[in-house]
Amino acid sequence: MRRQLAALTILALPSLWLAPRPVDAQEPSAAGLWQQIDQETGKSDGWFLIYERNGVYEGAIVRMFLKPSDPPNPVCSKCQGDQQGAPWLGLTIIKGMMRKGTDYEGGSILDPRYGQQWSAEMHLSPDGQDLTVRGFLGFAAFGMNQYWKRLPDCAYGQLDPAILAKFKLTPPKNGTPGSKGKPAGAAFC
Repeated sequence: MRRQLAALTILALPSLWLAPRPVDAQEPSAAGLWQQIDQETGKSDGWFLIYERNGVYEGAIVRMFLKPSDPPNPVCSKCQGDQQGAPWLGLTIIKGMMRKGTDYEGGSILDPRYGQQWSAEMHLSPDGQDLTVRGFLGFAAFGMNQYWKRLPDCAYGQLDPAILAKFKLTPPKNGTPGSKGKPAGAAFC
């Protein structure tokens, strides 16, 4: 009997280590408004909304900062399926992210310029102010990171009313998880 109990214990322990750990209520969430800064120019490339739907995290383009040479209303002409020809503004580019603490895995990210779908993962900093978004083909080691900064709650007021309506957004109240402090870039509010 003791041997069977010992064998059962030995078999059960690895499953405890490998099982997804529950999300701590104190941990910040990636849900919110984010800004991606071009590392060469220091200027914003765009704003993204990360949101949770039925336990899965998605992300959409909610504000664009186009260069003078860019078309004024770009569409996803090289995308597949229902996103083909869709405007970039409001386009869901992050899909299927599953939360494991401050890590988000198993998702994908779309590059609307080329219509390419990449596997993706995200990592949220412990203070909830920085998000590393990694797109890759095959293995995470063969990919590229983007670094996003959380925007302050007042930035919701700068979104197009059509975006606010599409995503049923109302600016979060101060003190929501992940909105502590003032991130860099808060000066524009």
